[in-house]
Amino acid sequence: MTARSEPSTDKKPVNSALERCLEVLKAENSDSGQFAALLLVTKCAKASDLNDGTRRRIFDAVGFSFPNRLLFSKSSPDGCPEYMLRSLGLTLLACFCSDLSLANHPQVLNKIPILNETVSASSQQESKNDSSMAEDAYQCLMGIMAAPGGIKHLVSGGTISSLCQAYLNHSQGWENALNVLTTLLTSMPEKSWKKSRKELQLLLVKLSEEFNKEEDIRKFHLAELLPVFLPPSPILTETSWGKDCLEHLCMGLFKVLRSKLIVSQRDPALKLGALLSQVYASSWIFIEGKEKGRFFCLLVNLACVEIRMALEDPNPLSSRQAVASACYSLIEVGIQECAKEEAHPMLTEDQKLQLLQVIQEACGAVMYYLQQVGWEKVEDPFVLASVRLLGAWLAEETYCLKEEVIQLLPFLIHYMRTLFQRGATCRAQPKEVSQVALLCSNWGAVWPGDAIRFLLPAMCHLSAEELPRRILISEGVPALLCDYYKYQWEVFSLKDDLSAEARIEAELSMQSCCGVFLNLAVTEPALVGQESCFVSLLKLLVQSLPVLLLNGGHMTLAANISTLGLMISRLLAKTPALQEDASRNFFKAAIQFLSCSHVASNDPDTGKYHIMLCEEYSDAWADISELWFLGVQAFSACLPLLHWLSPLVLESGWLDSVLSLLSQVSPESVDLEVVTVLQALFTELAQSNVSCRELILQQGGVELANLYGMAALEQCLSEIQ
Repeated sequence: MTARSEPSTDKKPVNSALERCLEVLKAENSDSGQFAALLLVTKCAKASDLNDGTRRRIFDAVGFSFPNRLLFSKSSPDGCPEYMLRSLGLTLLACFCSDLSLANHPQVLNKIPILNETVSASSQQESKNDSSMAEDAYQCLMGIMAAPGGIKHLVSGGTISSLCQAYLNHSQGWENALNVLTTLLTSMPEKSWKKSRKELQLLLVKLSEEFNKEEDIRKFHLAELLPVFLPPSPILTETSWGKDCLEHLCMGLFKVLRSKLIVSQRDPALKLGALLSQVYASSWIFIEGKEKGRFFCLLVNLACVEIRMALEDPNPLSSRQAVASACYSLIEVGIQECAKEEAHPMLTEDQKLQLLQVIQEACGAVMYYLQQVGWEKVEDPFVLASVRLLGAWLAEETYCLKEEVIQLLPFLIHYMRTLFQRGATCRAQPKEVSQVALLCSNWGAVWPGDAIRFLLPAMCHLSAEELPRRILISEGVPALLCDYYKYQWEVFSLKDDLSAEARIEAELSMQSCCGVFLNLAVTEPALVGQESCFVSLLKLLVQSLPVLLLNGGHMTLAANISTLGLMISRLLAKTPALQEDASRNFFKAAIQFLSCSHVASNDPDTGKYHIMLCEEYSDAWADISELWFLGVQAFSACLPLLHWLSPLVLESGWLDSVLSLLSQVSPESVDLEVVTVLQALFTELAQSNVSCRELILQQGGVELANLYGMAALEQCLSEIQ
């Protein structure tokens, strides 16, 4: 490295004594002479007092070789403490690390083990050492951390473990350990926990204990720091040490939130509670008895009050956006908890009613805010957070604030469409261009772009009601959701480039889309024939169901696709998409889904057979039973419209197997609802196809109709005969 032509003038000039020492240092060649000159330098100025030019002159005079010898020397000059040479070496290193161009030099990075050892030295060792060594070591760590790539080297080099030990042992300068750890964990949380999990566990236990016990201003400082020290993966509820941490955090937060606090004290507590709620919902609240519900109600109540204050203000939010976003998370968990139906709920019915009231008031404030400023702030991520909360509320409480919801609906549709279209534009760009576009937008490095997903459950409810359904249709929601469904199917179909979480989100989004389309198909049948998007949707459903069933699993999605495809098919029977060659595989897949649900089981006590669900259907029946019944009805309605469908039923063996099943089992074991839909199926098959009618008669159709009370089928068979 070369010295700069002249010292920097950005700081005060060095004093004359220091200048003379530098001249001596530059001229001296022996170790003892350099050692003496360096002692004089350290007496004249600290590393933090030196300007860049002076630091570089010191480095040019001694380089790395001399401090290396000092740091690794095992002896000291006569009359000097044994730590003197190492202390001087650390002082030099701290001086060099103040220059970022030197801080990531290999000769500095290979000293990380020495720095780690110095900061984690036990109190007994410290009593023998120069106390300034720890100060210099921390200055070196902070210099490395500020240099390009420095954080990665510190994490890989085990610095996190040493800093944890420094704090746990209260080593010299231990207060600085949390500051350095905060930066390292914020930058590389996953790698930090992977590298130093044991030490971070011990530290988190210690910090949570202190947060619970502290009664002064330090409690609020810990509340600000603790979110950084929580593990990136949700492991606290799965381990005994994690549960201990959560118990301490709960009790500490309870003490804070029950006190009269100024804003700067309350905000960190709300943010900490929100972060835990985002990861663990309400399962992180390890408080026994009635206090558990009281704590949760207090947390959500405070969040609702904060939202109302922030959003109903004449100048909404200002600097309160981060806290408001945290409160959104708490309110969303409150909504989920109120919607739960458990044998031993955390909240009493009275607590739920009280929470629902304050949540409704908070959501009213959110709708007011979106109505006032949403149109102008489409790119503001806080608007997306507001829409997400509103979607969670409307999914459970569609009938509350009905007038306000209807007034806001045009904006919500505009917002969904805008984000989806911008996301589509971004995805269509080459990868390099797409990344640049993202970084230049107000969204930051990650494009959220999916307000539709947050509002889909609410749209399932809204599409079932006349007035909001009219708005959804007039604003073009069917076409928007058709494009969205197609995109989600493409995402879901990716094999290797998709995380399990992303695939689940895509699957749930498609299920909700099907719910909206089913409502439209039932309540607005004329619309299905008028809107071209339904033809496009049907083509996609026809193609996707066979693929889905072939891969197995995904029973709820298969039920949605099958039933929706059948419902639309009966309304679009003449479309080219339903010609036999194009749709044969779809109807074969639909028959597979509908025909495999029930089996006969022998009762060992009575020796009789009874009907039961097969295992795969039994696990999902609560979610798919209505779809199955609706699917059989829709399939029956398609039979007279598609002449080739009845022969396909015969070919599949479905008719034969279901007749055999009814002949084998006890009639008392078959639900009336099952009998009703099967009667409609048999009747349509008998009327539309001679071969089907003959098979029904051969299998004792008349006797079965009489046995199961299928009067319509019995009359149909007698008339035909």
